[in-house]
Amino acid sequence: MRSSKSKPARVAGVLAALALASVGASAGCGGGVGGGGVGGGGDGPLAGVEFTVGSKEFPEQVILGQIAILALENAGADVTDETGIEGTANVRRALDSGEIDMYWEYTGTGWSTILQHEVTDAPSDTQELYEAVAKEDREKNQVFWLDPAPLNNTYAIATTQAKAQELGVQSLSDYAELASKSPEQASLCAANEFLVRPDGLQLLEKAYGLKLPGGAVSEMDLNIIHTRIPKSDPCNFGEVFATDGQIVTNNLTVLEDDKSAFVKYNLAMTIRGDAYNEHKQALDQVFNPIAKQLTDETMQQLNAKVGEGELEEDVAEGFLKDKGLID
Repeated sequence: MRSSKSKPARVAGVLAALALASVGASAGCGGGVGGGGVGGGGDGPLAGVEFTVGSKEFPEQVILGQIAILALENAGADVTDETGIEGTANVRRALDSGEIDMYWEYTGTGWSTILQHEVTDAPSDTQELYEAVAKEDREKNQVFWLDPAPLNNTYAIATTQAKAQELGVQSLSDYAELASKSPEQASLCAANEFLVRPDGLQLLEKAYGLKLPGGAVSEMDLNIIHTRIPKSDPCNFGEVFATDGQIVTNNLTVLEDDKSAFVKYNLAMTIRGDAYNEHKQALDQVFNPIAKQLTDETMQQLNAKVGEGELEEDVAEGFLKDKGLID
């Protein structure tokens, strides 16, 4: 049974190890020294192989990290749990240094944050973006991106199902048309970052010809937008991320991005070269079937369960068993 420790301790452990270890100090698989619990082992295509799995700190990433851990253990691997590392920069640094062997990443983040391209220059086609990121990261950094999931954790605009029907708005083109005719009905709640980033509201305005007067836009904390939309207090529409659990718990509907304006953030497992090259076939067999099952709607449901108090590991196990992906 894998031992557990608090998320802050895992973060501190990995960051402390990174401060002390030189880049490349870990030569083989399972080189993580962050002090996370170790579990697994047994029969399977990865029997006796050691891996360290990381994740970022927010619930969706911790769920995904636990999915990876349980799937690897089911394949016989011994797994060290270093999920919950704070921020993209730190978890990627842990991967590059060999402190972790793998974590789930998003293509848009790979393009902009990791590979340092302008986010607005990202290919609009999902597959094209994935292939560009996977190729460059493999060639420059020896990091392999496995098959992408349908899950696309990008910006989105949401409203209630009732309001969408009342106003006849199902897509962002519909929303832009509503804004031109009745801007007060198109009122939008959004966080500051969405309002100022070039891939946020500015991108919508450019792609859809959206024009909202200042009085129709209300800036507020991202975490409360989902609760304000159902009350139209003060907005009928709001910024969300496409896989938010609050979409489910607040009975919201996401407007279709019918011009594919928002940058894509499809999910894929990323694995450092030393770990992947030694066990390529087995790792593909473990993770590619999982990726196929991870859709926006599925992730919304999983995130909602954690939001309602379930543990990430329990949610991950339920998903894998429901999909027949582990015994």
